[in-house]
Amino acid sequence: MAAPAQEGTLVGLCDGEIDSKRHQSSYLTNKVGGPPDWLPVITRQSPRCGRCGAPLVHVVQVYCPLDVSPYHRHLHLFACPGAECGSGAECWRVLRSQCLEAEVAAARTPSRPLPAQEAPLAATDWCDTADDWGMEEEEEEDGWGGDVKKDSQEEAAAPEADAGGSDVSSCLQDLSLGESQEDVPVPVLRPFFISVVEEADLGGEEDDLQHAQQLLKEYERREGVTVGELEDGEGGGREEKYEKTRARHGDAVFSRFMKRISLCPQQILRYCRGGKPLFISEPPSNMAQVVPACGSCGGSRTFELQLMPALVSLLQRKDGGAEAQLEFGTVLVYTCRNSCWTAGSGSAVEEFCFVQTDPDQNLFK
Repeated sequence: MAAPAQEGTLVGLCDGEIDSKRHQSSYLTNKVGGPPDWLPVITRQSPRCGRCGAPLVHVVQVYCPLDVSPYHRHLHLFACPGAECGSGAECWRVLRSQCLEAEVAAARTPSRPLPAQEAPLAATDWCDTADDWGMEEEEEEDGWGGDVKKDSQEEAAAPEADAGGSDVSSCLQDLSLGESQEDVPVPVLRPFFISVVEEADLGGEEDDLQHAQQLLKEYERREGVTVGELEDGEGGGREEKYEKTRARHGDAVFSRFMKRISLCPQQILRYCRGGKPLFISEPPSNMAQVVPACGSCGGSRTFELQLMPALVSLLQRKDGGAEAQLEFGTVLVYTCRNSCWTAGSGSAVEEFCFVQTDPDQNLFK
């Protein structure tokens, strides 16, 4: 059964950098950057760019359990830091993972260690031990290849054995080279905490103004006079008319976007599962068809969260290297409406990202 839509929008704000000497993040932490904190039973993943094949950087981690579900629930967003890839949808990936509290407790409970020779056989651990497994395999194959060569020397009448040994050695050499290419360091972004507030709590003066307008209208009806709407000073009405005229001749969607976030321009994330996304530019007319069905259960997807322009300035390399070339207007995340999950699964489920570029981005190129 689909989870009910969330009432109201949550806004994410940067809440200071995570100092690894003083703080330790976990799967319960909402954060920007840093390495991903996977749920204890989930196999670590290192997603790659769909365009250039480079390792993706971890951009955002959100802990987002559903009210009607017993599962811990996570969303991890990754993106390609390459200069030519940041704004393409195929250069972003979002992974959803879930597990029960009982599974977390079981993972934390010490168990009898397996014999050393059996460790590589654990299917869920193959990513963690891939490098060691490859080294052991290479050593075994080298020894086997050496035996073949020794046999061929003893059997001079069978020169084909030498050729066979050479073929095996060349194959092993290619395998070794392939593994070394996979061992590419993944850049890590500076980590920041994300604090969450209700968007309704950001109203402040605007809410007070709306309340005053309502009182004024009641007074006009009661007294039978027309006082006019409250303005922030002379010319307020003319300014409002100008703004509406400019929106008609310009980008009305962008104007609406900027007006909505004007109460809190520093917001880096908006969360409203089952709600309406805030587009920064005109979306495709067939948006319902653009968002694919869930790859696991075949059900429909629903909007859950989006990344905001203020996040871009925080995406900096932790090692002090070149800045991550991530430019976007907003990144919208759509997830399975049913939040489907196979009990006991150790693999994250891929969801869908829709990327919109910043309409003003071309002005600076």
